[in-house]
Amino acid sequence: MRGVPGLRKASALLSFAAFAIGVAEAALADPSRQLLWGDTHLHTSYSFDAFLNGNRSADPDTAYRWAKGLPVIHPYHRARVQLETPLDFLVVADHAEYLGIIRKLYFGEYEREGDEEPQFVRHLRAEIDAGRGGAVFSGVLPAAKVEPGETRDPVNDQGQPNPLPIPGGGEPMRATAWSETTAAADRHNEPGRFTAMIGWEWSSLPNGANLHRVVMTNADGEIARTFLPYRSTDSSYPDDLWAWLDKTSQSTGAGFVAIPHNPNISKGYMFGATALDGTPYTAESARTRVRWEPVAEVTQYKGDSETHPDLSPDDPFADFETYEGYIQTNVQTYKASVGDYARSALRRGLEIEEQVGANPYKFGMIGATDSHSGLAAAEEDNFWGKMAVDSTPETKDQFGVGRVVDGWNIGAQGLAGVWAEANDRDSILAAFQRREVYATTGPRMQVRFFGGWGFNARDAKAADFVERGYAKGVAMGGDLAGPPPNSGALTRLFGESAGAPSFLIHAAKDPKSANLDRIQIVKGWLARDGKSRERVYDVAWSGDRAIGSDGALEGVGNTVNLETGAYTNDIGAAELAQVWTDPDFDPGTRAFYYVRVLEIPTARHSLLDAVALQGEPSDKQPPTLQERAYTSPIWYTP
Repeated sequence: MRGVPGLRKASALLSFAAFAIGVAEAALADPSRQLLWGDTHLHTSYSFDAFLNGNRSADPDTAYRWAKGLPVIHPYHRARVQLETPLDFLVVADHAEYLGIIRKLYFGEYEREGDEEPQFVRHLRAEIDAGRGGAVFSGVLPAAKVEPGETRDPVNDQGQPNPLPIPGGGEPMRATAWSETTAAADRHNEPGRFTAMIGWEWSSLPNGANLHRVVMTNADGEIARTFLPYRSTDSSYPDDLWAWLDKTSQSTGAGFVAIPHNPNISKGYMFGATALDGTPYTAESARTRVRWEPVAEVTQYKGDSETHPDLSPDDPFADFETYEGYIQTNVQTYKASVGDYARSALRRGLEIEEQVGANPYKFGMIGATDSHSGLAAAEEDNFWGKMAVDSTPETKDQFGVGRVVDGWNIGAQGLAGVWAEANDRDSILAAFQRREVYATTGPRMQVRFFGGWGFNARDAKAADFVERGYAKGVAMGGDLAGPPPNSGALTRLFGESAGAPSFLIHAAKDPKSANLDRIQIVKGWLARDGKSRERVYDVAWSGDRAIGSDGALEGVGNTVNLETGAYTNDIGAAELAQVWTDPDFDPGTRAFYYVRVLEIPTARHSLLDAVALQGEPSDKQPPTLQERAYTSPIWYTP
């Protein structure tokens, strides 16, 4: 009889091994996927707001040259600037609305009726030269109201755009600009070395609620020139954008991804409890959204959108690059809403899925710049402003006139890390579609994240940990099915942790940046009462620190010299790895897990500029920051 428990144990282990083999066969993932770095959200002088704010020369060609590491001329102060470490890919995402038109009007590249230049063009050029072009052009844009009121449909309350007072409304110029943009992408596209992705921004802004989406495609210029980018002037509803993407994909064979960007200033509408028009989600509409929007932008120049201290009061790192300036000239008090931040949106998605059977907010996470200078600059010590006009220490105050923010609030962030089979358009789009991507606030930290049922401590230290990750689990962005067969037997034999998922995590510092402080796992789950919860776990850290009796990990310290902006890597670690098992796992509840990696403190760009000006650092943001990475989640569904 003493042998019977051993037989039961062997049987459970065999069943578990069979489950692990099944995972490996199902994954069929290539462990040799390479890490690519890029920016999906870059504006040039072809964007009307970029041109009106000092960028008259940095066109798509300039943007690609900068991304490749070539020296270019800054469009405002005219100095030679250069990116030290080139990017692997770039999406030039100029606004579809009035694409290239203001630039062409200013330089006289437009369709005339006879020899008479329209009065509006002469007036606009004079006002641009006087620095007042934005006020003139705002007359053709819908006015943003200060308060959206109680409406559940902000689009219905906004004004409609007026056509430009020039022959043809500028449409011939828009078509020409799109042709020029797509041709530039094809000229710079070098599969295997650098990928120039074609894209644009659909810039819906009802009542000052930022609902913009960046659209990117794997199409080449020839295919892209068979259509014109869909605009918010065509429709301000994202559902109509998705329908257009579906129709265009079917007619051209092109693949598309739409990326919601900086939801932190969406007034709660980006990830609402319902669709934008107030219609409750259904399983079908939830799946439609996920199909076209598998990834969201969670960190960029206009602040960080992972979470907010009002939404995550127990998270000491929640107040990071907080930005509170809506895109409207009338000042409105900022309020953080559930629909404005990634973590609370992921939680809301679990709640909606419980009700309708599908999750509309099942998205991966990336960073991007939203630079309007034509330069994808995400480094604190090589940062060239949001708009061209705020690119120098002495002109930071010139951004955000009429708002509560200016160039000192703007963050030098972020980038997208993409695990792709190859550096080409098809492979990059496929990585976005399967959500094997992650965000950083600028530094190029290498992060791997796998979830499964059979990882052990040896896997974290193994030379072939990547192969083990794909073979024994799913990568970031994936779905963790479960629990595994005979999980009840495993729990009885080995304790609660045997029936819980385990996660293999590896993070390595950017060789040109700071050491790492810690790795955290952020968990969100749907409790038995139908409400979502969240918790942040410290799972690996540098030094000999320990979790205190209050459950908190001691801070890593700060080596930044506030007089010079310099720091040292005397603290922190170059690499951290861990296998972590959820100690609070409930097999009957939905959950998601993502990794947050923190660097040790370094100088913010605002501190470096204050040092250059020989003045005190701005009090609008802390002088130092802990750069970070956020992986796409892994979801567990019972």
